[in-house]
Amino acid sequence: MHLIRIGGCALNQTPLDWDGNRDRIIAAVAAARTEGVSILCLPELCISGYGCEDAFLAAGVQRMAWRVLEEIVPQTVGIAVAVGLPVRFESGVYDAAAVVANGQLVGIACKQHLAGDGIHYEPRWFRPWPRGRRGVLRAGDAELPIGDLRFDLGGMRIGFEICEDAWAADRPGGALAARGVDLILNPSASHFAFGKEEIRRRLVLEGSRAFAAGYVYANLVGNEAGRAVYDGSVLIAAGGSMLATGRRFSFADQSCTAALLDLDSLRPAQARLAAHAPEQAEDLVTVNFTPPAHDGCPAAVDGRDAWERGGQVKEEEFSRAVAIGLFDYARKSRSRGYVVSASGGADSSAVACLVAIAVRLAVGELGIANAATRMGLPIPAQSEDAAVAIRRLVVAALTCVYQSTANSGPVTRAAARELAAGLGGVFHEFDVEPVVRAYEQIVSEAIGRPLSWDHDDIALQNIQARARAPGVWMLANLTGALLVSTSNRSEAAVGYATMDGDTAGGIAPIAGIDKAYLRRWLVWLEQAGPEGIGPIAALAAVNAQQPTAELRPATAGQTDEADLMPYDVLDAVERAAIRDRQSPLEAWRRLGSEFPQHSPRQLAAWTERFFTLWSRNQWKRERYAPSFHLDDENLDPKTWCRFPILSGGFARELAELRAAVGEQTGEKG
Repeated sequence: MHLIRIGGCALNQTPLDWDGNRDRIIAAVAAARTEGVSILCLPELCISGYGCEDAFLAAGVQRMAWRVLEEIVPQTVGIAVAVGLPVRFESGVYDAAAVVANGQLVGIACKQHLAGDGIHYEPRWFRPWPRGRRGVLRAGDAELPIGDLRFDLGGMRIGFEICEDAWAADRPGGALAARGVDLILNPSASHFAFGKEEIRRRLVLEGSRAFAAGYVYANLVGNEAGRAVYDGSVLIAAGGSMLATGRRFSFADQSCTAALLDLDSLRPAQARLAAHAPEQAEDLVTVNFTPPAHDGCPAAVDGRDAWERGGQVKEEEFSRAVAIGLFDYARKSRSRGYVVSASGGADSSAVACLVAIAVRLAVGELGIANAATRMGLPIPAQSEDAAVAIRRLVVAALTCVYQSTANSGPVTRAAARELAAGLGGVFHEFDVEPVVRAYEQIVSEAIGRPLSWDHDDIALQNIQARARAPGVWMLANLTGALLVSTSNRSEAAVGYATMDGDTAGGIAPIAGIDKAYLRRWLVWLEQAGPEGIGPIAALAAVNAQQPTAELRPATAGQTDEADLMPYDVLDAVERAAIRDRQSPLEAWRRLGSEFPQHSPRQLAAWTERFFTLWSRNQWKRERYAPSFHLDDENLDPKTWCRFPILSGGFARELAELRAAVGEQTGEKG
């Protein structure tokens, strides 16, 4: 056996945080060296941060990234490291990985396939590197090879697939295999989405098998730039077998995973590769560094937590992705804790629970003192019992505010109070009815008539929601906390939210989650809960309710679904219309097979309501607080779903729908 220790490291970076990013990279290199790693892969663009956006085009950003690289190079004695950064070459900017070995910068490998769909805008900033092209980069007095390269480290040959490269149909690994590589490194910035980890595992495993090579995949972790959440996946495989898997959703700044790679085990498969081509030395960079061989027997290391192998992976992923997203968003925005306008309903209760989960997960991994320090919160006394200390930290982190009007009921008030007590957060109750009445009087006197529910329904509902925003904003300002918006995706789709009211906040963590799933998750949270935390029994009063805005008088019996449509129908129309780009007529026909219990005319009415409200309320979605991108059904116009603010409102398409309904039912109109 010829054993080499290889590794990958997840990093929690921040765009343009030059000193912080450098220090975390250096710490990762030191940790890997201590573990005996000879070849280390770090995430994509980890020097600059992946989410720099148009700053990538600034010459100063490119110069600073290179300067930081030069500061990292001396820290690589005894180890070879791939570190990501933007690089200007000739007239273009490239997404690149610098190869540094034993204190020497030896070359630059460049990304060949750029991610340009959905959340990604790489072609706006970078150029794809042409396959087979090589060049010479002049940096000061040095000349460095750049491009589609292999690196020979004492007879071990290394090539690159950078993130999207592995997802492309014509991935570079095939050409690298034909040129005889032993190890492929994949520095990635691959955003989290439900179920995506299994796809990554297949890509890594199949790549290692098909290319007869070792394969190291290293991803970012945490909420890097505000919207995208990264899970910190590190995967190491060889010959179609997984050698090591790292822990996901870690709260640590860096987390390394290592494995022993047996080069001799790859040789038979390499010899059988039909695509193997004669040696082409012009793309080969020979490095004066030989990875030391190791003794022992390689053994697979599965660093995943038990929840990843359980039956509730989506619920666990949702809890942990939003938890780490909130944790990072608050500390990187220099906020101290979180404030939630708690209505006693599903949305605000979910957000409050997620904040408490974030605190408890951070404490579970980092310890009480480190977690408090990272969040900028007071450190509980060391003499305190652990359970008491954790509860004290939750008290410092979470403030819930119930803001009542004349239309608020005792059920929601009690549910909000009980949940705050169950979570351990601070609970306040504001009576905003005098504020509402004052606004109503001011406007009534101005227009010369009294306001009434018969004529002014929407305005009277909205003023109650808007009257709640100033007080909760004030409380957040007084404490330096982050106000968290409670809007969900189903409501965002149809504009069922009050601007400058319940949409107020600096981050909307559940704006990418549909209401039907959110309610199911809350039931799971009440009954089971995340591994290591357990159930939250105080949710029982929340889960027993039907969702309601409580903005009309109690005698009206207001519910969200009566105002809109059943949430499962709303979500089905949204997926047909937005995800699958179907017309109103196509969406209606699909609903007929999914919901046979409803009449064609009723389904048509709901379909028309959705498309009308969707087109009318794009301006609201443009103004929502940033949301976490959790799956490929996000409606955030910045990261996924763009739609014109002003449009024809599907007038012709809806007329087509009405005609089809009339023809099917034998009725006109």
